[in-house]
Amino acid sequence: MRPSCSRNVQRRRGRPSRVLSSLGPVKVARPRLLVGSLAVALVVGVGLGVVVAKRDDGRGRVDANLVNPLDRQPSPGDQLGNADVTGARFPVDAILTDRDGTAFAAADLIGRPLVVNFWFSTCPPCAKELPDFAEVDREFGDEVRFVGVNTLDSVPVMERFAGERGVEYELYRDEFAELTNAIGATAFPVTIFVTSDGTIVDQTGALDAGELRAKVAQLQALEGAA
Repeated sequence: MRPSCSRNVQRRRGRPSRVLSSLGPVKVARPRLLVGSLAVALVVGVGLGVVVAKRDDGRGRVDANLVNPLDRQPSPGDQLGNADVTGARFPVDAILTDRDGTAFAAADLIGRPLVVNFWFSTCPPCAKELPDFAEVDREFGDEVRFVGVNTLDSVPVMERFAGERGVEYELYRDEFAELTNAIGATAFPVTIFVTSDGTIVDQTGALDAGELRAKVAQLQALEGAA
């Protein structure tokens, strides 16, 4: 299983709350006691974490199943709860913005085979796969349109971070998470593959270059069969 980053990207238009700005600093009177308490709590928590399930041995006795508490179980599809939008129409009414802050409808992206990668700079698996996306874009960019959609970073951070990893394809901001929410994305990275008529034919979590090439080839095959 590849790691992913879960973020709450639901946003609303309007000013941010000023409630937190009115709160003063929190003082800790006994820092040594606090550190000691946290250490004890951590040990107890790890101890409790190793017992995660019980089973009946058939004779009325219950045994504990011990597992590594650091193991993480994958969810179906290895996308940690992302909605399955395969077969759905691309959300053409969602609004994105370009580097100059100009808003446009996602419908403007439709017209040729499309690969849309949702990412942000503080997501480690997103950062890991960006060089692979840059590599495959250089191979297929004349035939397939690659687009990066970012929900969190400022334009300077987005462009610098992606540029340092070789990305030359289009980058847009999903400032109010309209497109991200429309496809039900909660774990990142997520990539959708869209035919020229606007049908989402596949979606994935993190990809390496070989896996991405295979997905792009499948997208092209579907286009050729249409």
